[in-house]
Amino acid sequence: MKKTILVTGGAGFIGSNFLPYFLEIHDYRLIHLDLLTYAGDLDNVKELKGNPDHIFVKGNICNRELIEYLFKTYDIRGVIHFAAESHVDNSIAKPSIFIETNVNGSFTLIDVAYKYWMTAPFEYKEDYDECRFHHVSTDEVYGELGDTGLFTETTSYAPNSPYSASKASSDMIVRSYHETYGLNTVITNCSNNYGPKQHKEKLIPTIIRKALANESIPVYGDGKNIRDWLYVLDHCKGIDLAYHQGKSGEVYNIGGRNERDNNYIVQKVCEILDDLRPAKDSYKSLITYVKDRAGHDQRYAIDATKIEQELQWKADEHFESGIIKTIQWYLDEFYFVKK
Repeated sequence: MKKTILVTGGAGFIGSNFLPYFLEIHDYRLIHLDLLTYAGDLDNVKELKGNPDHIFVKGNICNRELIEYLFKTYDIRGVIHFAAESHVDNSIAKPSIFIETNVNGSFTLIDVAYKYWMTAPFEYKEDYDECRFHHVSTDEVYGELGDTGLFTETTSYAPNSPYSASKASSDMIVRSYHETYGLNTVITNCSNNYGPKQHKEKLIPTIIRKALANESIPVYGDGKNIRDWLYVLDHCKGIDLAYHQGKSGEVYNIGGRNERDNNYIVQKVCEILDDLRPAKDSYKSLITYVKDRAGHDQRYAIDATKIEQELQWKADEHFESGIIKTIQWYLDEFYFVKK
């Protein structure tokens, strides 16, 4: 019988790229749990329609009764946890939602997993000793960097927004279940993802959407905020490796080694659109600088040496190749028209 893994948040951006990739290379049955909030859409996994190994369940990770039902009904033997509120601006406006989902939801998931897989601290049930809880997190838990330096797995946590604070809290909960109970856990912290299926509110989809609508393209502050950009499929490959080969209790940082500031991003996207979907004037004429958001971290960048050396992961895309694939996907899918 196939092993069954619970994947949360699979209708969101990263999860919806991960599910088809994961099912293509592994023989698992996946229970896909998603509340389908504004950022989750089943159209994102339309390629899995009719696949008997993809079982969708609409529900909230905070619903303990539901989580316990899923574990018992499907004999869950692993968890890959994507589900989270993730937009910093939204966390500034409504932080309580982020605490409820990211902290309480993550606690509910891991506590049910512990009690289903184990009889006592450091004592697994027979045949359950390989069950693993994989928590997908973010580099934002580390705070911000100066002009130099990189985040490593030993960098101290210093979250600066309600979003990053809620993710840092969930990371600590996962760590505690490994240290206190001996639960088989792994955490991955990623840099900024981009690619197909990303929600329209995020930076790159916003640039594309606004440009094609001939609307002002907003850029926060002076546009000099720097991020390390990671193509979403490269991230999915890293998650797969960490889930299967990562050492229990370890943290693995996944980054693209593609530091770019927002000015470069918006200029580059406009240049590509000028070539692929030319308008009367360059899309660059639509770029508009707006008031910076509260607590906007200046720079993030990840040192991915650990996962590169220990698990032989590497990013296949550099930003200039990945961004062309990303823009072409949005144009081919007429994504924003349908949304």
